Amino acid sequence: MAEMGKGVTAGKLAINVQKRITRAQEKVLQKLGKADETRDAAFEEMVANFNKQMVEGSKLQRDLKTYVSAVKTLHDASRRLQDCLADMYEPDWFGKEEMDALAEDTDTLWLDYHQSITDKSVTSMDTYLTQFPDIKARIAKRDRKMVDFDSARHHFASLQKGKKKDEAKIAKAEEDLGRAQKIFEELNVELQDELPALWDSRVGVYVNTFQGLAGHQEKFHKDMSKLSQNLNDIMTKLEEQRQLKKDGTAAAKTEDGAKSEEADISESASSAPKARQRLGPPPSRPPPRPSPSPEPGQQQVSLFDDETSVPDSNTDSATSTTTTTQQVAVTNGSDGELPPGFIYKVKAIHDYDATDGDELELKMGDIVLVMGFDNPDEQDDGWLMGVKESKWLQEKDASAKGVFPENFTQKF
Repeated sequence: MAEMGKGVTAGKLAINVQKRITRAQEKVLQKLGKADETRDAAFEEMVANFNKQMVEGSKLQRDLKTYVSAVKTLHDASRRLQDCLADMYEPDWFGKEEMDALAEDTDTLWLDYHQSITDKSVTSMDTYLTQFPDIKARIAKRDRKMVDFDSARHHFASLQKGKKKDEAKIAKAEEDLGRAQKIFEELNVELQDELPALWDSRVGVYVNTFQGLAGHQEKFHKDMSKLSQNLNDIMTKLEEQRQLKKDGTAAAKTEDGAKSEEADISESASSAPKARQRLGPPPSRPPPRPSPSPEPGQQQVSLFDDETSVPDSNTDSATSTTTTTQQVAVTNGSDGELPPGFIYKVKAIHDYDATDGDELELKMGDIVLVMGFDNPDEQDDGWLMGVKESKWLQEKDASAKGVFPENFTQKF
């Protein structure tokens, strides 16, 4: 017969098929209780421990690889963050060179840590788990050979119990039983030696894996702590540099403002004396003009007729001015905001120190009621006559009037 495949002949294929059929029949009989099954409780416990150990090791391997992948992700994120900081860091900022060196050291530290845990922990676990597939296959083979042994044992027993004994068949069955028992026992003995040793080895593997991981973590975090402290120191110095510049700018602005304010005050303070010097002191009132001496007989009459005498031109002018001023005052005061006899109000916008007895001393914010001069000829250009409103409200007396510079006040 032609070959069915590489290294597999039709005869071997038929033998394998027959073995599978025989094993299936034997398992059915065992489940139905029509055939006894070889049991080994100690070995079954070993197999349960093996399966548990393999599951735990596989899970640990997956978690270690997940951890290593996370470390690589953190490394990439850290590198991008350091690159971003280096790109934003201005050349004139404190510690530019130190910052660049810090970024390189941080990247190297992450790279060493990732490589260390990959080589020592993950590789160690991979080596540890490579032995499990072979042992698992041998356990499965041992189970199949045990079924073959039970089947051969039952077949040999059935031939011996038969009414018609065929010695040739019995001898062949006995030979098959011996061969099946030998194969089964060899595998069983090997596994009984290996499985307990493998079960005990898990402790050493876990110790080495996690001790190595802990050592790498400790070294990494210790070195990273130093780099983090260096970064914190650089940021602290940078903030101090910024604060010094800020304080210096604020101080310069304050100094410029103070100089400007001093100049304004000096200019304001000097304006009044300059105006006073330019205007000069107010002229003294002209003395009254003398009248011609009357006849002796008419002197007594003139004394009684003085009130009805015709005034001269100066008297007419003063009387006309007074009448006009009073009319303006009455007109401006008729709105209810100004007392009678005053023209308008002004507010002092600068302090003014009186230098003559007829001047009114002002403080910034004082309200002054402006009134007309008794004699318009006495009014100097740029000067007003008035009474402080507070004084007027207290005494209702205009005798506290005085002159003051108009440019020190503002009308409202």
